[in-house]
Amino acid sequence: MDTAAAALPAFVALLLLSPWPLLGSAQGQFSAGGCTFDDGPGACDYHQDLYDDFEWVRVSAQEPHYLPPEMPQGSYMIVDSSDHDPGEKARLQLPTMKENDTHCIDFSYLLYSQKGLNPGTLNILVRVNKGPLANPIWNVTGFTGRDWLRAELAVSTFWPNEYQVIFEAEVSGGRSGYIAIDDIQVLSYPCDKSPHFLRLGDVEVNAGQNATFQCIATGRDAVHNKLWLQRRNGEDIPVAQTKNINHRRFAASFRLQEVTKTDQDLYRCVTQSERGSGVSNFAQLIVREPPRPIAPPQLLGVGPTYLLIQLNANSIIGDGPIILKEVEYRMTSGSWTETHAVNAPTYKLWHLDPDTEYEIRVLLTRPGEGGTGLPGPPLITRTKCAEPMRTPKTLKIAEIQARRIAVDWESLGYNITRCHTFNVTICYHYFHGHNESKADCLDMDPKAPHHVVNHLPPYTNVSLKMILTNPEGRKESEETIIQTDEDVPGPVPVNSLQGTSFENKIFLNWKEPLDPNGVITQYEVSYSSIRSFDPAVPVAGPPQTVSNLWNSTHHVFMHLHPGTTYQFFIRASTVKGFGPATAINVTTNISAPTLPDYEGVDASLNETATTITVLLRPAQAKGAPISAYQIVVEELHPHRTRREAGAMECYQIPVTYQNAMSGGAPYYFAAELPPGNLPEPAPFTVGDNRTYQGFWNPPLAPRKGYNIYFQAMSSVEKETKTQCVRIATKAAATEEPEVIPDPAKQTDRVVKIAGISAGILVFILLLLVVILIVKKRRSYYSYSYYLKLAKKRKDAMGNTRQEMTHMVNAMDRSYADQSTMHAEDPLSITFMDQHNFSPRLPNDPLVPTAVLVPITGRKNVYHGDNNSFFAISYL
Repeated sequence: MDTAAAALPAFVALLLLSPWPLLGSAQGQFSAGGCTFDDGPGACDYHQDLYDDFEWVRVSAQEPHYLPPEMPQGSYMIVDSSDHDPGEKARLQLPTMKENDTHCIDFSYLLYSQKGLNPGTLNILVRVNKGPLANPIWNVTGFTGRDWLRAELAVSTFWPNEYQVIFEAEVSGGRSGYIAIDDIQVLSYPCDKSPHFLRLGDVEVNAGQNATFQCIATGRDAVHNKLWLQRRNGEDIPVAQTKNINHRRFAASFRLQEVTKTDQDLYRCVTQSERGSGVSNFAQLIVREPPRPIAPPQLLGVGPTYLLIQLNANSIIGDGPIILKEVEYRMTSGSWTETHAVNAPTYKLWHLDPDTEYEIRVLLTRPGEGGTGLPGPPLITRTKCAEPMRTPKTLKIAEIQARRIAVDWESLGYNITRCHTFNVTICYHYFHGHNESKADCLDMDPKAPHHVVNHLPPYTNVSLKMILTNPEGRKESEETIIQTDEDVPGPVPVNSLQGTSFENKIFLNWKEPLDPNGVITQYEVSYSSIRSFDPAVPVAGPPQTVSNLWNSTHHVFMHLHPGTTYQFFIRASTVKGFGPATAINVTTNISAPTLPDYEGVDASLNETATTITVLLRPAQAKGAPISAYQIVVEELHPHRTRREAGAMECYQIPVTYQNAMSGGAPYYFAAELPPGNLPEPAPFTVGDNRTYQGFWNPPLAPRKGYNIYFQAMSSVEKETKTQCVRIATKAAATEEPEVIPDPAKQTDRVVKIAGISAGILVFILLLLVVILIVKKRRSYYSYSYYLKLAKKRKDAMGNTRQEMTHMVNAMDRSYADQSTMHAEDPLSITFMDQHNFSPRLPNDPLVPTAVLVPITGRKNVYHGDNNSFFAISYL
């Protein structure tokens, strides 16, 4: 079995590479339409469908094939399901047949799979007169075994009609197995296993009626077969009733309910069993449309009690012939209808009511049940009328609402109107608002003694009167004054809403609605926060509501969050309820940040002659996040009044140390710190000689006193709030401190020292030249004396260099012990202490020699360049 399965694709490829002819003449030994496929289907005039998914394949007895060995031998047509996708179809078309007598089509088939799976479905279709393909008349699906089975087709379609039998193989989802057909024969005698239908006749009914087809078939055991009525477009109609006529004949009835023109088509009877199928000829369902006049009757004359009309029944819609004409008429205001048969082109209607509107139609009837068509277009006319007898009585108010009034009046019959054709008009006028007036008249339905006047202003006096009019006269009623009911008020004017913001409250005022529509009873204001500058403020809370009396058009909203936008909805109310709300958004002012309480707490951690280290603690934001922290240094002046810490005003204008020195300001900003640099308490050294956000923090003067202030700033949009607190006070030094040069003057001093040093060097060089000349002239003893003197100078110079090195190191250490809190690399300035040096060494009769000692790595704060400073050592 595995070898055969492996060879199957090669077999299919061989068949595809060797196509068999599609056209040919039938062999003499077979009747027209039959085929054994020994010479291929083309020899039998069989055709492959050009519009199917794949083709049937011929197996030849004379050629080797690679089918499983259990498959039948011989020549036949086959489909291998494993080569195709589920749902794909292959159709083999038999030649078109025109038969004059009863005949039978007999064929062999099998559906086989080695694993017993479903290879697909074999369908038999019958196309009549090259029409569309209807549903299959016979089919078999599933595994049937490896042996051939026989089936019969009893097709009852005769000349001059023609039909064509089509074998269709449809691949199943299993895609495994084979579908095969063989030995197709057209026999000239009736089928033994499938019933033959007698000729099916056409059925004609009127639209809207039930149509019944009755199919009569002959054959044994026919009553046990499946029966249905098949429409040409593919719709299948189940059998309604079956009845045995005798042991060789039965009748089946099929009923179509309330047919219309869309049901008109060709129908045929189909019966199916395992042994075959029988199919009748196509019969036509003819649906006739009952006639209906195209035009309405024509009015020829009118009087108080009669109408003369012409039928106008020559032009119709639908089918004839017309066997009856009728006139149908009724009063348009009534429910009764009368019908009169008419046998003349004109007709006169008698005994009609005066001034009454009538509707007149014409009915036409054709033969058959349900042959009366729909009434034609109506002729609507009325008889003549007279002048009204009196004026209508006073109006009766049925309903009063805010914007409408419903009124009733007495029934106006013949004794009042003398005419069924009349007009009733309601006229009204009113004054409203700022001397606004309006007057109008409304036509009402004369057949209904009830009317509604709409679009009135609420809480307004309205004057009403009714006017009765017919073609012959006019009568008016007395005026009635009615006040409309109250309604919900209009919105509060948006341009009247004004909100005044504070840090923790908002003052809101407004005006009464332009359209109060009654008496204002109260105002309701609902508000909620929608956004805040402070991320710590919750904004997703439920709205709060306050109510004010009718005479209170303002309110103060307390306990609000600073820096938060609140949305207010204001609406007014009458006894009918609240009107639409008017919205306004108001933002509270931000508050200054809250600094920790430094009162009674010593924030000073360490203090030197030129610095003071304090503990900075982060502030709490209120309404807006912290923008920056600032360290402010205020010089204590004996003639200046000390600021109170509790009532102090913060330093709003930032002043650098340089500007403070040049402008005489009493304070300067020593540092500005981003809020991210102070997530928790941290020390800060005032006077660490560093730069913070562009502010230089210079060393403090030892002989001066200072107040150290710490302030936090919040800034959003155009609003800035600052809170500050004095955290430390540095008193002036009482002892004589080490003299430290002013850093601002350090550069000039270094330049002066360098110039003096250069002059001394030049002088020493000249002096050395003179000494050399003198040495040459001295004697041997003098030479020894100078050697001793040079040795003494050398020893003195070494000692002087050691003293200068100690001095420079001590000066560097005095400025190295400083702390910083800024993230960037600040610029520091170190300058040299002032010392008074003697121009001569002790016991040195000669002029000393100066040596410059470089000090590198220092940066000029003012100019931003790297300079090398020199210390001078005297030899």
